[in-house]
Amino acid sequence: MAAACPPAFSTCDFCDAHKGDTSGAFRVLPPVFRHFGVVAAFAGPVVTVKCHEDNTQVKAALESPGEGRVLVVDGGGSLRRALVGGNIAAAAARNGWAGVVVDGCVRDVAELNAAAVGIRALALIPLPTERRGEGQRDVAVQIQGVWVRPGDWLYADADGIVVSAGPLAA
Repeated sequence: MAAACPPAFSTCDFCDAHKGDTSGAFRVLPPVFRHFGVVAAFAGPVVTVKCHEDNTQVKAALESPGEGRVLVVDGGGSLRRALVGGNIAAAAARNGWAGVVVDGCVRDVAELNAAAVGIRALALIPLPTERRGEGQRDVAVQIQGVWVRPGDWLYADADGIVVSAGPLAA
């Protein structure tokens, strides 16, 4: 596999530029997320899903056109069920999603690491969800105590994940 191109942005540079921001427009997610997927750095406008151990809405979102967006999944930090697996990650890559951030678990690590999409999640667990048709899409969510809203911009690289009310200059 060829070496990845360096990202066109740096979350460290964004933090340097916005460290005095007290408006809440610039936020940093806690350093609890693990990296999966082929894409090491990704960015885009946010789409949200809020669900608990039911990935019905996650699957529906990632099977639709991504158009370079990032899906942020509020799984409530659950470590009991995987909200994204290999098939859903492949759908995200195929449908043009820039990335997926899951406040919860994922599974199928070999398949995730082959998917051409950026993926961040708390942990791995092999247990799938039960699809009950529950969950909400396009609502404000709290990810590890940090508010993320539909239409925000999310930037993820090797140093971390930042969220902004609008696009940031690289």
